[in-house]
Amino acid sequence: MTNPTELLRSRYGEIPFNYEIDWNDSLETLLAHRSIRSYLSDPLAPGTLEWIVAAAQSAPSSANMQTWSVVAIEDQERKAELCKLANNQAAINQAPVFLVWLADLGRLAHIADTRGLPHVALDYTELLVKAIVDASVAAQNATVAAESIGLGTVYMGAIRKSTQEVATLLNLPPFVFPIFGLCVGYPNPEVQPAIKPRLPQPVVFHRETYKLAEQDDAIAHYNDIMKEFYTEQKMNVAVDWSEHSAERIATLDYLKGCKYLRETLNNFGFKLL
Repeated sequence: MTNPTELLRSRYGEIPFNYEIDWNDSLETLLAHRSIRSYLSDPLAPGTLEWIVAAAQSAPSSANMQTWSVVAIEDQERKAELCKLANNQAAINQAPVFLVWLADLGRLAHIADTRGLPHVALDYTELLVKAIVDASVAAQNATVAAESIGLGTVYMGAIRKSTQEVATLLNLPPFVFPIFGLCVGYPNPEVQPAIKPRLPQPVVFHRETYKLAEQDDAIAHYNDIMKEFYTEQKMNVAVDWSEHSAERIATLDYLKGCKYLRETLNNFGFKLL
């Protein structure tokens, strides 16, 4: 088992708090997470995906409506098409499995239709939000399960820039929307990505009320940690984390095709009232 001191220092760039608790395998798996973008071509053992999906289905679900689905892509040609649609990220081609997670209200619409019942609530944004939350919580359960058995993962949000093409490729019906992909496979041992430091807890962890102005000092400290991380990892980032993040929201360039998300969702049947 990895020393918790090492993991905390990697996750925050320092030891931020007293960690004298009963350390266990679950905490180790969670804190050791890193995005894996280089994979071996080895296929997953039979039954692995079923266990991963069982872990996903063990996540909480709003009102037990279970408004998500996932499509496992193992066919190399179909993965190659998805790779093109997601900014040509090589990990999609390399990983033996690419999971596309769906906000799925189509199943409820179909059930209502077969029973002769209306489904007017599906026109409202709240149910889409519930479906996205359900899918995200389920996917994170799947990620932890996969990493607990030695697999690597990386999320791919870039599929949203080409959602109509993704929907056609996966034969998605109305009210079913692809929200992100997830590469799953055995990490290439020759490529060892570092654990990326996260914001200090005083920035994201508040007690009783939210405090914005008090975050400034902790964010400045994080900028220093990330500048060191960028240098150590030979990442081509010339500015600190705050500047790098602010530049991404300064224009619409970062959003690419996703800036038309409302129109896209309307095309998928969501009225978003």
